[in-house]
Parts: sequence; structure tokens; C-alpha cells
Amino acid sequence: MFSQLNLPQAQLQISKRENQFFVTCLVRKKKILLTPEEWVRQHLIHYLVVSKGFALGRLGVEVSLKFNGLAKRADLVYFNHDLEPTHVFECKAATVQLTTETIFQIATYNSKIKANFLMISNGLDHYIFENKDSNLIPIADFPVLN
Repeated sequence: MFSQLNLPQAQLQISKRENQFFVTCLVRKKKILLTPEEWVRQHLIHYLVVSKGFALGRLGVEVSLKFNGLAKRADLVYFNHDLEPTHVFECKAATVQLTTETIFQIATYNSKIKANFLMISNGLDHYIFENKDSNLIPIADFPVLN
């Protein structure tokens, strides 16, 4: 049903009710409708925690923010020990191509969040940026967390 991703396979709890699939969110610990974007988000969460050492308890999902009076939600935000945002992530379905519009979207969110690192992913392609003086500099990987 859902496509193979360029991320490690996550052990997800998937259930079906009335012809709809649901996944138990690794962060929110509740059943969420399993959309193609959610499929990518859950695999990305798994990758960040298992492979990159991110603390599950410091990840926020669909973090609310306001931009020009409009309510927006960042897909994932990672917070440091002082609860300051350090990373922001934007997930798209595997069928959605990552474009400059996707970069603009996450940059817009980050104008409010002020994270040091940004990542966009459709589960197949992943782009990571470091925010230096409000310029997004492409980088190969996140620095090691401390």
C-alpha cells in the first residue's frame, strides 16, 4: 500500500478500521490516519531516534506557529535540553517532488522557529540545511548531537 522509502524500515503499529489505515505515532502515542505523508514522517522519526541519536521525548509533531496571522504547523521540531528549537523538518509524501517551494515553506516556518538546522524529505530524497545568518547552507548531514 505504501511505498518503499530511502529510510530504514520502521516497526510501526498499523491498524485498519472501516477501510482506513491508522498508525500509532511514535511521538504522540495515539492512532493517526496513515496518509502517505504520515508514512514518511513516522519513518523519519524512527530514523532520527534510532540512527541519529535524537531523543524521542524532545521531538514535537505538528508544532503550531503563526505566520502573517495564519496558523501553520511544522511537521517535526526537535528541542534541546533548554527546550529551544534546534531542528525543523518538513515531510512530504513520496509522490511529492521536493522543490524550491518546499524549501521556501520550511524557511518560512523557520523564520518563526529559529532552528539551526532544517531538513526536507519525501522519504526518497532528503535535503539538510544549516541556518547561518538567515542563509540556508546545504550540508551533507547533521552534526553529531551532544
